Amino acid sequence: MPFISNTAEQQKQMLADIGLSLNDLFGDIPSNLMCDMFDLSAGLSEQQVRDQLWELAEKNSTHLVCFLGGGFYDHFIPAAVSAITSRSEFYTAYTPYQPELSQGTLQAIYEYQSAICRLTEMEAANASVYDGGTAMYEAVMMALRITGRNKVIIDDSVNPIYRVMIDSYTRNLKIQLEQSHCIDGLANRKQILKNLDDKTAAVILQNPNFFGCIDDFTDIAEAAHQKGALLIVSCYPISLGILKTPGAMGADIVTGEGQSLGMPMSFGGPYLGFMATRKNLIRKMPGRIVGQTKDKQGRRSFVLTLQAREQHIRRAKATSNICSNESLCALTALVYLSLLGKEGLKDTAQLCANKASYAYERLTAIPNVRPHFKTKWFFNEFVLDLPRNASDCIGRLIEKGFAAGFPLSRYYQDMENSMLISITEKRTKQQIGMLAEALESIL
Repeated sequence: MPFISNTAEQQKQMLADIGLSLNDLFGDIPSNLMCDMFDLSAGLSEQQVRDQLWELAEKNSTHLVCFLGGGFYDHFIPAAVSAITSRSEFYTAYTPYQPELSQGTLQAIYEYQSAICRLTEMEAANASVYDGGTAMYEAVMMALRITGRNKVIIDDSVNPIYRVMIDSYTRNLKIQLEQSHCIDGLANRKQILKNLDDKTAAVILQNPNFFGCIDDFTDIAEAAHQKGALLIVSCYPISLGILKTPGAMGADIVTGEGQSLGMPMSFGGPYLGFMATRKNLIRKMPGRIVGQTKDKQGRRSFVLTLQAREQHIRRAKATSNICSNESLCALTALVYLSLLGKEGLKDTAQLCANKASYAYERLTAIPNVRPHFKTKWFFNEFVLDLPRNASDCIGRLIEKGFAAGFPLSRYYQDMENSMLISITEKRTKQQIGMLAEALESIL
């Protein structure tokens, strides 16, 4: 096909050839919905476009040393991750409906599911959903289907972004959401147990929670099971290198954000939400699930199994239509976990914890800077109280080259001076010291 230049003269000629004017093409649109015609500027060359985009990109403060967390973390990503996932057979792969043509994609998803099961100590996982908040919402709906109840208890130490998402998704549904209020950074057991009854479908908790505090929910799991309710636990996958797993605590459904498994922060995505459960609950789990089987020749092979989408089964029995999952992101998580291996994941988690402990001691040594909670049991995040407004301090620290933390007043009352700080294995002792000096200078 010859190159077609879309000039004004050619447009007029084409319209003349078909006997129409430009306004005739839009004749079906009511006049009150029409906007004035506008002229587009002349096209730019490739170099001009690059220069313009680079100028825009330079307005972003990408040079800041990152101490942000709250569910999304600045971890080191081995170069081999992108080298593998950028292969065309991976990034161009589409829905693997024809197993005979999609064995590579199906095996990658199966291995991802296996990795998530090992990581969480659960028995079954799906092929991922959109993000951590979506995964938590899907877990809520799964619990309602399993129990036939409509009451859900969620502690306010669960990520507030996830809680907003759940509230938004369920606002028009007949679901009774009850929120317990954490005590000294830990789940409020007294309030949870008081609200737990035979109408409760699930209790939702997070470990480490949004404040970075570590807890063990074994007792809450037992109490929930005695009432016929399920325990949903959201977790930070890197922390599972050294912390007690949700499966070992007795969780029934485990969810979380997979961004820390080899994906850059990237201004918010794309990410993936992982989801795992007990084998006896798998038929109520949404999303794609890949199973291992054998073909007619007895060879190991993989297929999509237990289809939950309304495209595949009767609508009344479908669990969710959200399972157009981020499979390339799931593959990224698998590659990252495979490259680190069991010991590498432990080492990464231990580095995060050790460096966070050092930062905690270094920052709380600053006059008038105090820990917000009494507990010192945290993984790689902690909350500090400053002698002045935290948002103001964070703004001043940006000027000094630090994305210093998250102002908790955005989601919590009476925490105007409180800041959540996150430390990953990427942060050096020197960077932590420089942050401490910068904070002390503005205070």
